[in-house]
Amino acid sequence: MTTEAGTPGPALRPAHWVRARLRASPLAALFTAALVLVTVFLAAAFPRVADRNADAALADYVSHQGIYPTSLHAASRARPTDTADGLDAVQRELVARVGRELPLSRSGLAHGTRTAFNDMYNPGYARLAEETAPGLSLAYLHGLADRVTLTDGTWPGNAPAAGPLPIVLSRTAADTVGIKLGDVVDSGTGGPTGRRTAVVTGFYRVKDPLDPFWDGLGCPDRACLNLGTNGDNRWRTTGFVDGASLSALTGWGQTVEDFWRLPVDPGSLRADRLDRIRAAVQPFLTGQAATALVAATKRADLRISSFLPDVLARAAARYHAAMALSAIGPAGAAGVATVVLLLAAVLGADRRATEIRLLYARGGSRRGVVLRLLGEGAVTVLPAAALGTLLAVLLLPTPRWGHAVLAALAATLLALLAFPARVALLWSRQRVARGRGRVIGTLRRVIGELAVVAVTVVAVAEVRRRGVGHAGSDVDPLLAAAPLLLAVTGGLLLARIVPVVFGRLTALTKRGRGLIGFLGLARAARDGSGRRRRSPLPVLALLIAVTTTGFGATVLDTVEHSRMRAARAATGGDIAITVPDYATLPESFTKAAAELPGVRTSTGVRVDSRALFIGADQDYTKAVLVVAEPRAYAEIARSIGAGEFNAAKLAGAPGGADTPVPALFSRDLAGRLATGTPKVHLLTGNDLLTTVAGVVTATPALPDPGLPFVVVPAGPRRAAPARTRPDEQVARRRRLRPRPGQGDAPGAGPDPADGHHEADRGGRRGRGPGHPRAASRVHGGQQPRVRRAARRGPVAAGRRAAVPVRGVRRRGVRPARRPADAVPGRARPRGGARPVADHGSAAPAGAGTDHRRGTATGPGGGRWRRSGRRGGGLVAAAAVGLLGSAFDISTLVGAEVGNALSPTVVPVLLPTVGLALVACVAVVLEALVAGRRQIATELRAGDGR
Repeated sequence: MTTEAGTPGPALRPAHWVRARLRASPLAALFTAALVLVTVFLAAAFPRVADRNADAALADYVSHQGIYPTSLHAASRARPTDTADGLDAVQRELVARVGRELPLSRSGLAHGTRTAFNDMYNPGYARLAEETAPGLSLAYLHGLADRVTLTDGTWPGNAPAAGPLPIVLSRTAADTVGIKLGDVVDSGTGGPTGRRTAVVTGFYRVKDPLDPFWDGLGCPDRACLNLGTNGDNRWRTTGFVDGASLSALTGWGQTVEDFWRLPVDPGSLRADRLDRIRAAVQPFLTGQAATALVAATKRADLRISSFLPDVLARAAARYHAAMALSAIGPAGAAGVATVVLLLAAVLGADRRATEIRLLYARGGSRRGVVLRLLGEGAVTVLPAAALGTLLAVLLLPTPRWGHAVLAALAATLLALLAFPARVALLWSRQRVARGRGRVIGTLRRVIGELAVVAVTVVAVAEVRRRGVGHAGSDVDPLLAAAPLLLAVTGGLLLARIVPVVFGRLTALTKRGRGLIGFLGLARAARDGSGRRRRSPLPVLALLIAVTTTGFGATVLDTVEHSRMRAARAATGGDIAITVPDYATLPESFTKAAAELPGVRTSTGVRVDSRALFIGADQDYTKAVLVVAEPRAYAEIARSIGAGEFNAAKLAGAPGGADTPVPALFSRDLAGRLATGTPKVHLLTGNDLLTTVAGVVTATPALPDPGLPFVVVPAGPRRAAPARTRPDEQVARRRRLRPRPGQGDAPGAGPDPADGHHEADRGGRRGRGPGHPRAASRVHGGQQPRVRRAARRGPVAAGRRAAVPVRGVRRRGVRPARRPADAVPGRARPRGGARPVADHGSAAPAGAGTDHRRGTATGPGGGRWRRSGRRGGGLVAAAAVGLLGSAFDISTLVGAEVGNALSPTVVPVLLPTVGLALVACVAVVLEALVAGRRQIATELRAGDGR
């Protein structure tokens, strides 16, 4: 190039394609980057959230089992030459070797020496029966002084050569049994001096009685109530000696052993390594590792035992069963994300269709244009994808990153290649002949859609045949994708049926006075060029979101209700308070319990487990006698579904001393009720005459009876039980709100008035004095991976599916130019009704997108809008109906409930209505913004459009 002066000037260079395109459409590039950022972040976050949830569920389940079942226990017979330093050395050796294979909890480590329980024969000590003396176990525990506080006396010193052994006891245990400071406890003969005696030198108080450290270490913080099988109930506690007195412990009974406890750290367990951890535990029990421990500790009789393999086996079964269910949410989210990215590519290609046609007309090659579009997309997609992946890795830390990176890479490639692939497809279509090429394209589309339907049918059949969620099952991609495939099939069918149906409906609204309904129906029945072929992408996005959300919400709702029903059945009501056989609940307590806020029905129950049933054949059968007030007991039985009966039949008519008492009998006694008058022999020696009022399979007072039972009404009778006051209180509340429970208090004292109504969600269920059993939800690991995968996955996908549409902007010229009174029947306040009619009703039914113009359309308003909103909800309900019978949620519930998944209204209705509202709000907001921004431009003179 030369200038006017003839001097050579700089040569013209073609503008850089990427820079020119980004400068021409900065807002579109920004929106693309934002969409990619969110999509890739969610794609990378889902696997990491699933991993975190699985690890949290595993840690929660293992920790709820307690420290004793989740530890490796080493034991060896105590030696007279044992010292505290020697036990410490063995502990260090065990921790070093076991810690190489298993993550150990340092705070739960414990070791020492202990004896068996021996009776305390001192007169004046508390006895629950004349022949049952309280028991005392002696022990040495490393680090005891760090966990307790001395309240009275002094710490025990070295044992004398002759004389009682100095010990220290819990103050609470001493008060319960009646031990005084300075007492010499007599435990009979057998010690070095002929008698086993110990002197109490001090009392202590445990700093944290609820610390799991004390689990399995006897009764260090209080006196425990030991319930014997033959009614020989007694108090037991543990006294501690100094480390210098280990040699003196060997004379206390035949069973004196050194012990070492190695607890596994639940927080360090990883769900994906459960099989590896189980394989690492077994050699320490019976294998080369156990032999190596014996050699390293130089203790030939060292024994290693643990319940950890059983705990891990149950945890693995729960994990695999939950994985199969929790994979549904991420599959739905991935489907919605794919559809959204494809829809964005379609809209982008339609927006730049003129530019693409111009390049084609000027001789541009498809390869060259596609490569330029790839470079253009890489500038916006790759940085956003890298940032989204980095955010997911930083915000959701987890040891595993492989799945997250793969998911992010897949989302990035889809976002990068979708737009160039769409342009290449349009380029190919422009070169195909109109006649035969269109027929071939239609045929290909029909074949593809039929293939999708066939795969869906196969997946549903496989799900129903094999089932999902059974213990020990693993993730099957085909089974996990079954709800997604149903949504895709429903979307394809709906996209093909809706235009035809609304085409017929349009004819019915032509003669109506309203305009909005007709226009909405007309645009739902055709695209801008009059053809009835519509894109299924918006339909798929919405239906996948609604279906997966509704299905996941149904699973969660069913699990929640099943847990509550199972817990109530196992408890015998919402709350049950039980005291031992030797105690009774005072009348003031039963009245106070019935008057608690929220209690609907409450009654006292007397349970005698030592009764005998005598049939007509005079054959004795051991049975459990239940004495209860008929009306309240019948209401509780009806509410929990355990042995419902007619209260009037059980109450009967009052009679004399010889009148038989109406009674309910368990089913296993039904065969012996045909002839004669059945009787119940009581512990007092009396016989209770009964008549058959009914036969039941269960009863609330005996969640797991194990024996035949008989239920009789409370009241004066000739042969009534010796103690008519109840020993159990069951209640039904209007609403139960469980709180995280505390563990059992095995030495809580005999006063039943100390019992309190509190749900015990995570603690161990027991039958100590005044111990409350609450109908908390059956512990199912509280699967956070299922809950969050179902809630975050489909819900997040549904929110992303409600993207703003382009129809309002494309048609902004027509509402702007049309006066309010230009069309009969239209007033100015209805200016936003047209876009709502076009798009709002299309949200759940499936909006359509014009291939050529990119205009989103949907079924019209009026009375037809209500039917359109049911589209996504119907597909979700159909998915639950078709697949629900194959899903076994027993593992998640924690009790055997079988295939209890069935369609419910609320879980399906909520996501449908929510998405409809979000779509309507988005359309109205876009209409308002577009109208305010474009009205001046569209009304200016000389506009050529």
